[in-house]
Amino acid sequence: MESSLEKMVDPTLAEMGKNLNEAMKMLEDPERKMEEENENKYARKDIPGPLQGSGQDMVSILQLVQNLMHEEEEEESSQSYRVQNVGEQGHMALLGHSLAAYISVLNRERLRKLTTRILSDTTLWLCRLFRYENGSAYYHEDDREGLLKVCRLVIHSCYEDYTVEGFNVLYNKQPVIYISFAARTGLGQTLCNQLGLPLSCLCRVPCNTMFGSQHQMDVALLDRLIKDDIESGKLPLLLVANAGTPGAGHTDKLGRLKELCEQYNMWLHVEGVNLATLALGYVSSSVLAATKCDSMTLTLGSWLGLPAVPAVTLYRHEDPSLSLAAGLTSSQPVEKLRALPLWLSLQYLGHDGIVERIKHASELSQRLLENLKNMDFIKTSVEDEFSSPVVVFKFSPELPNIDQIQHAGSASIIQHPITSNERQICDTFNQWLGEQLGQLVPASGVDVVELEDEGTCVRFSPLMTSAVLGTEVQDVDQLVDCLKMKIPILICTLQLREEFEQEVKRTVGLSYIEDFSWPGLGVVRYEYKSDGKNDDKQEKEVEKINTGLLKKLNELESDLSFSLGPEFGGEKNCVYIGMVTEDLDVSELVETIAATGREIEENSRLLENMTEVVRKGIQEAQVQLQKANEERLLEEGLLRQIPVVGSVLNWFSPFHASPKGRTFNLTAGSLESTEHTYVSKAQGTETTPPPTPTPIKQRLPGQKLFKRSLRSSDGFSETSSVSHIDDLEKMEQRSHSVSTVQEQGTVETEKAEQQNDLAQETNEATEDLQSDKSQKLENDCTKVEEQENLR
Repeated sequence: MESSLEKMVDPTLAEMGKNLNEAMKMLEDPERKMEEENENKYARKDIPGPLQGSGQDMVSILQLVQNLMHEEEEEESSQSYRVQNVGEQGHMALLGHSLAAYISVLNRERLRKLTTRILSDTTLWLCRLFRYENGSAYYHEDDREGLLKVCRLVIHSCYEDYTVEGFNVLYNKQPVIYISFAARTGLGQTLCNQLGLPLSCLCRVPCNTMFGSQHQMDVALLDRLIKDDIESGKLPLLLVANAGTPGAGHTDKLGRLKELCEQYNMWLHVEGVNLATLALGYVSSSVLAATKCDSMTLTLGSWLGLPAVPAVTLYRHEDPSLSLAAGLTSSQPVEKLRALPLWLSLQYLGHDGIVERIKHASELSQRLLENLKNMDFIKTSVEDEFSSPVVVFKFSPELPNIDQIQHAGSASIIQHPITSNERQICDTFNQWLGEQLGQLVPASGVDVVELEDEGTCVRFSPLMTSAVLGTEVQDVDQLVDCLKMKIPILICTLQLREEFEQEVKRTVGLSYIEDFSWPGLGVVRYEYKSDGKNDDKQEKEVEKINTGLLKKLNELESDLSFSLGPEFGGEKNCVYIGMVTEDLDVSELVETIAATGREIEENSRLLENMTEVVRKGIQEAQVQLQKANEERLLEEGLLRQIPVVGSVLNWFSPFHASPKGRTFNLTAGSLESTEHTYVSKAQGTETTPPPTPTPIKQRLPGQKLFKRSLRSSDGFSETSSVSHIDDLEKMEQRSHSVSTVQEQGTVETEKAEQQNDLAQETNEATEDLQSDKSQKLENDCTKVEEQENLR
């Protein structure tokens, strides 16, 4: 294949394609064997090193690029996933950048002919594909740059002396640019900054509040704003409309907006993801009206999954000189080569391939929308149910009908007008839902959006993600299954939040922390009981107890998740409880939290008291030992304390003092005598009685903590649970009687063993006393003989 390619095309071009193919294979190699070989060489990739004097080969340089690409692969898994799904059409786009650099070295005449052909072909294909007749194209890297150049074109067209006078002609008649409230964030400010216009030239048009979609521009209000600007001496310049808003994907009423722009001689520019559907056989009338606008911006890279291809702005204007002055056209052939990657990619995909990709993304949206219609507690925000390529939905706790109240459980779902706190809770739950769906089904490309009226929602826009992520029908089905699995968890958690709050508030030692931004059952804190004299010490104790409480709760065998809360913005020294299921026993959970907290507090107090007792006991022991030394000095006399004299005196006249041993009792914190130790071997110590065992709640086999048995409507599970509990009680009674008999036998055996041990200890003590007496008698005899010999 490679040899035939070399025969058909220029050897330099063939070598370029071969090198690009090898480079892409090396960069996309999942094993990355060469990375292990050069691990020591590139151990510190974040620190720039000196430039190699002799240079490096291509393999080493590509290996360095590969290491830099996969340096943070675990943290940026989504980016690595996108790189691995470039595909053949992506290779063609990347080859276009290499070819553009190669073609730029040709002589000027050849370069002019080649760039003219590339530019004319690409513009013709795009105008026919997206039904934009007699249009020109401007290719740009930044998707906002096309709108910026269009604004310059309109300024040149409306102000004849702008080329000569500049901003002076704008002073007497200030231009106005109209942008919808639903437009991209920062778009209007960017336009004013790049054009050198004050922000007063920007007019943001509100969306509909009474009729139509909540994300469509209010045409009647726009008409009044334009009239007011004209009366105040301003010049309406340009209107930016949306064919698919960035948030909800809704399309403005482009037909009426076009009529309004013709009435006031304004320029109409349209952008949005819904423009991709113009390539399909069936197009909604609202999007089809975009073909009559003055300009539109197309982002083909995300729609078709093409990396590093430029965005395209199609426009209609009859004066080429003004287009050249505005920067929409260029006399430099090199700048025209921007269209080369797109030229190659469009030829590789063909008309059918382009339409098929866009159609596939639209079908994915329709499939998800059909499944969402039949799901309870899910509210969608879709403009057109038959052709909307963007699906926005959210979890809504409002019950659609009365029949579902019994199905939802004893606790009632929100059925009254939602308050601000309840909406914040719903936004938090939808934020959690969107993150969970994105993690469970990453190929779906769902994300979380904030809408002004709906709040936090989950968005599915396959036109922007499916070509890159490779989303298929089974991914949508998996997304629906995950959604069905998460909805009961959301409902149960929302129902049990109030019960958990009431249980915590009526439990001594616990305080409920109100946090509407936490997606879970709630937040609880164990309060430390102190005299309140030292606030810093009390805060440290609260932190210590709640940290220990969190550790103990995580060690329990349960399905709940306990954490310290969000990294930023969460309450300190609290225990955050996550999502729960309907079989949660809230009272048992709160009781366990309180009991565990009390246990940790008692242990902490016991340790603190023991430390204080031991410290005082040591001081008292030191005083007693000092007194004992003084008494010994008085009894023995001063001469016996002198080293040499005392030894001689003790030899001639031994001093027999009663042995007084001392022992320090850690439990009592006092210094005690050891006289009773010589009477019996076992030393009696005062021990604290063992804590009273807490009663353990009866559980079914395999049932985890904080779980209660569910009752079904037919009563079968309830009866079976009761009979099973009765069987458990009978088995416990039998085991209790058997254990009683065994305990009696054990007690009698222990008594016999204790008597044998006592007799054996008595015999040993008698033998020890006899041996001590005989040894003492021998010692006395020896001393007497020595004294007689001395005499």
